[in-house]
Amino acid sequence: MGREENHSDAGDGDGDRMANKLIGEIGLHKRISNIFAARNIITAKDALSMTEFELMELLDIGMKETKSAVKLISEASSPPCLSALSLLQRKAENEHLSGHLPTHLKGLDSALCGGIPFGVLTELVGPPGIGKSQFCMKLALSASFPTAYGGLDGRVIYIDVESKFSSRRVIEIGLKSFPEVFHLKGMAQEMAGRIIVLRPTSLAEFTGNIQELKDSILQNQVKLLVIDSMTALLSGENKPVAQRQHQLGWHISFLKSLAEFSRIPIVVTNQVRSQNRDETSHYSFQAKLKDGFQEQTSTYDSHLVAALGINWAHAVTIRLRIIKVAKSPMSPPLAFPFHITSGGISLLSDDGTELKGPGINTIHAQGHSDVINFHGEV
Repeated sequence: MGREENHSDAGDGDGDRMANKLIGEIGLHKRISNIFAARNIITAKDALSMTEFELMELLDIGMKETKSAVKLISEASSPPCLSALSLLQRKAENEHLSGHLPTHLKGLDSALCGGIPFGVLTELVGPPGIGKSQFCMKLALSASFPTAYGGLDGRVIYIDVESKFSSRRVIEIGLKSFPEVFHLKGMAQEMAGRIIVLRPTSLAEFTGNIQELKDSILQNQVKLLVIDSMTALLSGENKPVAQRQHQLGWHISFLKSLAEFSRIPIVVTNQVRSQNRDETSHYSFQAKLKDGFQEQTSTYDSHLVAALGINWAHAVTIRLRIIKVAKSPMSPPLAFPFHITSGGISLLSDDGTELKGPGINTIHAQGHSDVINFHGEV
């Protein structure tokens, strides 16, 4: 039996510590322990990096003694099994590293276990005019609030690609949604001043912006990065499809790395495109059978899907289709009816409706016909 069957590499801090445990401290028979030391096999990792047959030859001992030694080393160096309760307790202890930014939408925050999570990419998907930018502006306010009022007490970098950010609208949302904060003297100006707006005019300029951010985020107490919208940046690039996909791949990797490094929420908006007839045939629930064959129907000709493609979809941890939790490791797919008021987005009900089957990925235009159509190119 080789190392692979005895040793479980946890890949985290506990696993590394256990793997580096000294052979002399494991409790082997003194004679066997001395043989390991003489052959310069010092740690559990050294021993478990070889098969039992290789160890037997190197140590010049019998297979029975080798198996017994490997068993003891494996047991001593394997990280302990953790119960679900233990994992939950550990998560609570490390909440400062894995916290959430409240959306102040009670039902959505409950579904996401506290709000938009730190350290990952969260995507907002929807057609133009549906409320993506309004949602982002309210999040920016939430991140800038003092902690005493449920905020993160930090700065916000808001990359406003389509010039939809409005300081006047931000203050209106604040006054209507958070009057206890904004009616304090000078608070409205202070909160608005914490939101730093960048307006890159090209993908190259945007790339330069985010590369500079990595060094400044921690130094300047930045607690949220918003990109509104990623689709608009790429749609302005008059380049071959393969080159645009390569550019998108680089930005995916960089943004994921930035989120993990800085431990802040990164929220990116994405637009939609029409799904063509050929694409609908990829899914069994989007075609009906006739005489044993799949027949496409016109029902799905105008079906809307998120732009930017499958690689981008896999990169995001949370996908919100305004306001529908379409992808989350913390929640089943849920839909929340909402409306937009002077105070921003408000839920009509805090009780989400659980979605199943094709309803999870359906995007309703709600009367908007101005739809970005990438045909799956990026």
